[in-house]
Amino acid sequence: MCKRSLLTISLIAGLSGCVLDGDDGIAGAQGVTGEQGSAGLAGQNAQSALTVSLIGRGVLNAQSPEGAAEIVAYHAQKQWIYAINSSGDQAVIDILPATDFASEGLTPNAQGVVTTTNLASVMTLRLNENTAGDANSIAIDEHAQLLAVAMAAKVTGDKGHIAFYDISEEAPRFIKNVAVGALPDMVTFSHDGKKVVVANEGEPAGDYSVDPEGSISIIDVTEGVIADAAVSLNFTAYNDKQAKLEAKGMVFANPTGRTINGKLIQTSVAMDVEPEYVSISKDNRYAYVSLQENNAIAVVDLTDNSLTLMGLGFKDWSELMLDASDKDGGVNFNKYPGLMGMYQPDTLSSFTWKGANFIVTANEGDGREYFFNTNDEAACLNQGGLEFDEDDGCLAYTDEIRAKDLTLGNNFSYLNNDNNDIGRLKVSTVKGDADNDGVYEQLYTYGARSFTIWDENGLVVFDSGDQIARITASVHGAAFNNDEDENEGDTRSDAKGAEPEALALGKVGDRQLAFVGLERMGGIMMYDITNPYNVQFVDYFYNRGTLEGEDITGDLAPEGMVFVPAEQSATANPLLIVGNEISGSIAVWEIAQVQ
Repeated sequence: MCKRSLLTISLIAGLSGCVLDGDDGIAGAQGVTGEQGSAGLAGQNAQSALTVSLIGRGVLNAQSPEGAAEIVAYHAQKQWIYAINSSGDQAVIDILPATDFASEGLTPNAQGVVTTTNLASVMTLRLNENTAGDANSIAIDEHAQLLAVAMAAKVTGDKGHIAFYDISEEAPRFIKNVAVGALPDMVTFSHDGKKVVVANEGEPAGDYSVDPEGSISIIDVTEGVIADAAVSLNFTAYNDKQAKLEAKGMVFANPTGRTINGKLIQTSVAMDVEPEYVSISKDNRYAYVSLQENNAIAVVDLTDNSLTLMGLGFKDWSELMLDASDKDGGVNFNKYPGLMGMYQPDTLSSFTWKGANFIVTANEGDGREYFFNTNDEAACLNQGGLEFDEDDGCLAYTDEIRAKDLTLGNNFSYLNNDNNDIGRLKVSTVKGDADNDGVYEQLYTYGARSFTIWDENGLVVFDSGDQIARITASVHGAAFNNDEDENEGDTRSDAKGAEPEALALGKVGDRQLAFVGLERMGGIMMYDITNPYNVQFVDYFYNRGTLEGEDITGDLAPEGMVFVPAEQSATANPLLIVGNEISGSIAVWEIAQVQ
């Protein structure tokens, strides 16, 4: 089997993340990077006593794989993998058995990358036969043997649906559709199967002519019977509290006050909030919902459906190392006083320690950029657009800008603000100029290039600081901060780095592990979070070619991941199943304890 892994004992000793830092997300002191381990060599990690091996791989729609394998789920009773396949005109789910892994099917190439397969789809569930729209998310409940699929409407602002299927039989059988909010982006079951919770993102139309409210839907399941209607939770109670929310570390970016396409834009808090991802606490009491663009988490008490917002604050890059430019000739880390990071988590999960709930976030980051159609630049500008692009159309709104296009305060006098330091970095226009005089005394960049553990009070317990960037720089060298669809190193340094997006938690033996998927770099970080106050980096593994100028190969852009405990695995060892968006591949990694 191919195994791409970092032997991490020296790095563990030198890399220490942020612990007990408080609610502003300030990271702790930088450690010293240990020497690079051997990538691509099979063997054990001496510190962790774990081995990680690629044992299964399948590619969906190999002729046009992009989007063919994004979100995955695991049906433990049958040991089947379900994967949303969005590469065609119709919304479908492919089903792949994970009952047997033929090792001879996986052969590394000259770069040590596995491009062959030993898994294949045996069944395709054609969702549009029962439900209109696009599939965004899937979840499985083992109690009642139910599959839930989040289906977004084709028309912006229209309600989406959760499509339910009975998966207890030989083939999935459609049960019903339940209407939810606009653009359901993620669906999950509570651990006891009694509730289905949905994050309805409610993104606007390209010209903001329609901007639906973000919402959270809750569907009750009673002894396997699915309710006909969902309970809808919205954020209208916060419409007059924007200033207070911003003071607690939330972010709001929109074109309020501008006229676009003949319409005066007036965006409320409820319209601006965009729920992204849901995790349920182990006691089934709380739903934690990431509000990515708003740099916040919504907490729903499922006993009474009450809702509170938790602003995440900002990460201080003054004592951490960051490569901020894709035009500086390679790996160049520097410290940047005055630079802050918006955590803006995508995926989040939760676990318990000493009876308390903790939330884990993958801090991808996300800016806003919306376009609408016009014939040419003149029409674009006449209709209130900002600029015209031949490929994308008329730019209605963006909150992104290069730092070099801003006037910086005197506190940034230590910089040239050019391609060799911070000038290329993408930052937000809506924060940093507190007195609105056109001079930015602080800069706020997208994402934190890390994963974070929070307690229920919204306090940072641990942040991985700059470890992801420094580890990947050690391993990949010139290929560091590569993009997911080309082999050109340093490409993403100006824009969220390796981009931690996917996240899965699971137990191996008595150890609680966190797996963090890096969308751009393609690799996966593994951390031991058994004690959230004593987190240890364990390993880094990947199956991707990185030679500049070569075609992209292997598993690219991990979008969704699911952990399979040993007792549910065909190998009797825990598995990590990864859906890779760009390569359209499903990768199955086995995590084995060394005896």
